[in-house]
Amino acid sequence: MLDRDQVRKVAHLARLELTPGEEAKFTTQLSDILDYFEQLSELDTENVQPTTRAIDVSNVTRPDSRQPYLDREAILEGAPNREGDFFKVPKIINADA
Repeated sequence: MLDRDQVRKVAHLARLELTPGEEAKFTTQLSDILDYFEQLSELDTENVQPTTRAIDVSNVTRPDSRQPYLDREAILEGAPNREGDFFKVPKIINADA
């Protein structure tokens, strides 16, 4: 069981400012979480294969391919600065170099 001093210490390390109400709430919540881990540690996991996920997951992706976008004006509307049909950006390379 955690006490408020331990919660204050963790909050300080995480650079969090907690109100007294939040300290009380987090003391209870964090204690419940640690109690749950204590219950899990009692399980026999000797014959359980290590895994990173509880269920099998695979990414569904599409091939990356170039495609023209016909609404140029819609793209340029989001530009912070533009010149005609182009994005206008600040010069970042010294012409003397």
